[in-house]
Amino acid sequence: MTTPIAPPPVVHKPLTVYVITGLSGAGKSQAIKIFEDAGFFCMDNFPPALLPKFAQLCQETHGKIQRIALTIDIRGRAFLENLFEAIGTMKAIGANLRILYLEASDDVLIRRFSETRRKHPLNSGGPIMEDIRFERETLGEMRDRADYILNTSDFSSKDLYEEIRKIIEHESVSRLMSLIFISFGFKYGIPLDCDLVFDVRFLPNPFYIPELKEFPGIDPRVFKFVLESEMGSEFALKLKAFIDYLIPQFLQEPKSRVQVGIGCTGGKHRSVAFAEYLFREIRHPLVENSRRHRDLDIR
Repeated sequence: MTTPIAPPPVVHKPLTVYVITGLSGAGKSQAIKIFEDAGFFCMDNFPPALLPKFAQLCQETHGKIQRIALTIDIRGRAFLENLFEAIGTMKAIGANLRILYLEASDDVLIRRFSETRRKHPLNSGGPIMEDIRFERETLGEMRDRADYILNTSDFSSKDLYEEIRKIIEHESVSRLMSLIFISFGFKYGIPLDCDLVFDVRFLPNPFYIPELKEFPGIDPRVFKFVLESEMGSEFALKLKAFIDYLIPQFLQEPKSRVQVGIGCTGGKHRSVAFAEYLFREIRHPLVENSRRHRDLDIR
């Protein structure tokens, strides 16, 4: 009598869970909609203590629910402790859990609440600045634990969509560290979510060269002018060597995302050329490069 062969066990992929948190007014509600459009099972204002039980219920769907995104608002220390405990439990059961932390500058948050005429969720009856500062202080440890930090101060809806899309695609394709080079103009402010910022305003400025002034740093003529100048070529080699040195340190930490800001006066010529140079030249088998020219299209 032939013994029937048992079918191979069905192996389901581990849950992918994004916890979206951060400052009130920084864009969490918009972010959860972007995850929903990307096919995630989404829940807003989720109680942290229920996170492990919810994950168990999702696992019992036998693969029907594998990608989850949750927004969690933290209104006190006790709530924060519940969330940290829940996150530890989730990781212990093998879930791929990522924390996305959204923030913005104080003046931007105040303006957003003023425009919508909504009270701050931690409204104490005093100035809104006090509520923002208390929330920022309360969330300090959560920010330190975050896998991704997005400062939405100068983000349009499209910018937020693009940044979250990059995060989702990066996580789904690989576990490489994401290294992002951002060019910007100091006259428009420093990107607040950069891990490193370098100032290249000391380099020769194509703005004062009539035949180059109207062309951006990605133009071959401007790129050559900036990178092949005596100071430009020397600084390029030193900066590349410095970032090459830092990459293994970031990987050991480990960091999943590092943003490097390169700034000049207007964000059109020198910073753009250097961001392009680093994007092209930095190579590491565990790093995925990208670049963004924040102020290139500002007139």
